[in-house]
Formats: sequence, C-alpha cells, structure tokens
Amino acid sequence: MSQERPNKAQASLEEVKFAIDVAAGRKPASILIRNATVLNVFSLELQKTHVVLAGRLIAGMGESYEHAKAENTVDLAGKYLAPGLIDGHVHIESSLVTPAAYAGGVVPRGVTGVVCDPHEIGNVAGLPGIHWLLDSSEALPLDVWVTVPSCVPSTSMETSGEILGLAEIEAMLEHPRVVGVAEIMSFPDVMAADDENVSKALLAEKYRKSPEGHAPGLSGADLQAYLASGIVSDHESTKLEEGREKLANGVYLMVREGSVTRNLNALLPLIEAKHGDRIGFVTDDRLPHDLLDEGGVDCLVRMAISKGVDPLYAVRCASYNTAKHYALTRRGAIAPGYFADLVVLEDLASYQVASVFKEGKEVARGGKLLEPILPAKTDASPVTQTVKLSALTKDKLKLGAKGGKVRCIKPIHYQVLTEETLLTPTMQQGEVVADPERDLLKLICVERYGKNGGVGVGLISEVGLKAGALASSVGHDHHNILAVGVSDDDLITACKRLETLGGGFVAVKDGEVLAELALPIAGLVTDEPLEEVREKLDALEAAAKSLGNKLPAPFMTLSFLGLAVIPELRLTDKGLVDVLKSQLVSFSV
Repeated sequence: MSQERPNKAQASLEEVKFAIDVAAGRKPASILIRNATVLNVFSLELQKTHVVLAGRLIAGMGESYEHAKAENTVDLAGKYLAPGLIDGHVHIESSLVTPAAYAGGVVPRGVTGVVCDPHEIGNVAGLPGIHWLLDSSEALPLDVWVTVPSCVPSTSMETSGEILGLAEIEAMLEHPRVVGVAEIMSFPDVMAADDENVSKALLAEKYRKSPEGHAPGLSGADLQAYLASGIVSDHESTKLEEGREKLANGVYLMVREGSVTRNLNALLPLIEAKHGDRIGFVTDDRLPHDLLDEGGVDCLVRMAISKGVDPLYAVRCASYNTAKHYALTRRGAIAPGYFADLVVLEDLASYQVASVFKEGKEVARGGKLLEPILPAKTDASPVTQTVKLSALTKDKLKLGAKGGKVRCIKPIHYQVLTEETLLTPTMQQGEVVADPERDLLKLICVERYGKNGGVGVGLISEVGLKAGALASSVGHDHHNILAVGVSDDDLITACKRLETLGGGFVAVKDGEVLAELALPIAGLVTDEPLEEVREKLDALEAAAKSLGNKLPAPFMTLSFLGLAVIPELRLTDKGLVDVLKSQLVSFSV
C-alpha cells in the first residue's frame, strides 16, 4: 500500500530553506509573478502586489519584489490571483470516474484539493477499496485527502460488501493523508449514546483529527445530544433556520451544492463574513454533467458571488476555511510559506479562470490541462467483479398486503429526503402490483455480494414510468442494486444485466436493454473519461424519459432510495426502513 509522498504531503527542510533564501533576496525565485491583484482571504482585501515563488512554496509578496531576480517572470497586468480551491466533502466515486478523470475535470477550474470520503468504495470493498482510491490519487495535480469512512455499513438494516469496525478505522487514522473520521451518519445511535458510534468520534480526537457529522433535520435536544459526542461539522442542512441553529451551536457548517442536493440558495443568508471560518463549501455528490457544465466546488463560489456574497469571502469558504477546519498546513491562502496553489482569474465577479498553478507549476490554461493526467497504475483486483447475484426469481419480487393501507416511498425532487405516504395498493390475484396509471411502481433492493440473496420490495410514487425498468448498482451506502419498474420481468432483466456488466446503470423495456453504462470498478466507477460517461448518461436519461420518467437525475435519485440514514422512508435488501425510528417496518400499516 502507498504511504506518504515525501516531498508532496508536507514541505521539506530544503524547500523551506529555499523559500527563506528567496524571500531574503539571497537566491533567485523560481517564478516572479508581477502586478497581481491578490485575494487576501485573511483580511478579505484585494492587494495589488508582486509574488515570488520558491519551487512549490510561496516565498514572499510585496512591492519590494517588483524587480526580484527570478528564473521566470509572469506579468499578470492586474489580473486577480486567488488561492486554489479545496472541496471540503466529496465522494469522488459519485462522479462515476476514477480520481485521475475527476482531477482532469476540476483542476482547470481552479480546484487544487478535495477532502474525499470514500465510504462508497469502502462499503463495497473495505480497506482494500480505500487503499485503491488512495493509490489511484497519489500522483495527481490535485491533493486528495481522505476522511476514513465511519459507517461501513451505515446501519444494521442492510447488507454491505465489507465491515469496518473501530480497529480498521483506527488503523486508517494513522495514514498521513487521512484527516478525519468521515460523516458519522447513524445519528439515532449517536443520540442513544451507542458505544461504537460515540467511540468513532473519540478516535478522531485521539489522533487530533476531525470527527465529521451528518445530522439531517436535527434540532433542539436531538441536535444537542448529537453534538455532545464531539462531532464538529454538518453538510446536511437544507433550511435556513436549521443552518442558523447549527452555527449557533458551534457546528462547522458545510454548504452543499451537489447534483441532487442543492442547498446553497436556502442557506445563502448565512454566507457572510461575520461567520469567519465557520462556513465551508462542499459538493458531496456530483455527476459528470454537472462537473463538466458547472464545475466542482468552484460552482458554489460562482453561485455565491452571483447572489451578492462578498467574492473574497466566497473564495475563503472554498479555500482557507476548509484548510483550517482539517488542519491542512500551508494551504488555502496566498501567503509566505504556503504552497503555491494559485488561480489566475480574468474576472472576479464571474470567477473566470485564466490559468492554474499547482505547487508552483502551471498545470492548466484557458480551461484546459497543459499535460494530460495519466491513470495511476494500481492493482484493481480488489475492486472488480463485485456484483454476484444469487438466484433472482419472480417469487422473490412478490409483494403481499394484509389489506388496507400500505407504506409507499415518495421522493422529493432535488433533495435526498423522502416522504412516507400511506395508500391503498392495486392488487391482482392477491398480490400488490405496479400501477403506472396511479404512478405507483415497484421498487426493489437486491443484495449483490452473493452473501444472502436478500431482496427488499416496496412501492414508490412520483417516478412516472409507464413501462420498463431502471436499475443501478450505485445504491447508497450499501451499494446493493436498486431498481424501479412496472414489470417484474424487466426488473429481473435489468438486475441480471448489471451482474454481466460488473455494475452500472441500465434502462430496460420488454426484455431489451435501451441504454447502459458499465461501472466495473466496484460497481461504482469506470475508467472512461468524463465526456464519454456524460454521453452514456444522456442516452440513459433519454431512455428513462421515453419510459415516462419525471425524476431529475433519475439514476442519482434512484441510488439514494436505499440510504437508511436520511428520513423518512427507505428500502434496503432487508426491507423498508423508518429512518426516524431507526428500525425496519412492515409494508402493511
């Protein structure tokens, strides 16, 4: 397994001495950047000045360096110089591509670092999967720090590929690129003072790293109990008052703008300089379309500025605040001794990126990489061939009801939240069936690790399909297969096709595959470039639309319907889950 990059993760003695000598004028700079308008994220001021670089480090800045000796000189002619952006919470696997392809999408936009929670691949492949991600991101022009997954599995009400206990979490905390314990999602267990879940937060403290939170909708005494564990952050706030209450209780508030979960507008009034280092920007989960069209965390900076947020504070929320929260030394600002992760902006109001420097080297210009990012040569065997279905028959998809009302999942558009509705199902020959005329479809969750062959079956509304089925091996967080459809035969066809592909997305009608995307790495990721993945997703969404789909980002939405830690009603391979009660519940009321 890879360990710390000796001259990458931290500055060496020789590098620091070189920076001191350049700052003192004893040695020429590697680069002199003249006539820059620097975004000072400490004072929230613009400074017209000159900056000297010493290899990977910023040596100094000021008027005295206007004519400093340097190997190379860059004259910005007044253009803005900003620190590289750092996404404070992202699941790279949700981009559906490898870390190298992900870096190729975000680095030209000024993103020079991310804090990744690899609990997607962790749930599928355990520690070998996490080490695969670390190895795959080792030599990129993008810093990839990791928070060790805390919820593998997320709950006891699902089957995951692997299990990470306290011993495994502690072992990962010793890795130099691990900066915290990732979102501790089972908030009912934390509030109940469950030994194991509270111990996860204490482990982070033991290693002087950050215990991260996940507290959707918590308020009052529930929020107090959750935070009493020592958890310090949250990225699940969807309402203004929720965010305000969390800020007032010391939470580091991560403002999220993902592909499905878009919360920046709701929390916008909180993004003001009086909150100092307590606000951070994150993307959480972003699909290729949004990465290519809107960007990564730069999207939040651009949106916030367009909504009237002080541009310097918007940049700070996606740079210095993130670095400070995770104790990422020498990062997140333009100052002496900091790494030279720099973004040249044509225009601050639109955050238009002209070029990007990573550790003192120009890596992108005009929205394009100067050199291609080559995929890392890693052993992928621990993260392939992970979809192993037991016999899947129509008998396993049968759904009975005792009479009267049953529980039905209702997805909320542009949110990962769901609602529980009670309704009278459509019955045929004593069985509950999908009824597209009532917009009631079958939803199934199929255990895909070859462990027990479990199949959870329920109903879902507000999807719109009139025929066929959609299926995904991306099923947060256990990543069992989730499928929705009108026909049992098509549901089975879709699931079996995913097994053949090694995972992915598929749309099926009358036994024929209309469109598909193979994700053979852990059933989550492909090594294809972002642009090709987007084309296949476009074909999938067009196929879903032809079947009647009305969900935004249907495959992303489908993937969250099994997430048993976000209210209200979910479906896992073990059955329906009432998240607020943290228990499996019957289909019939």
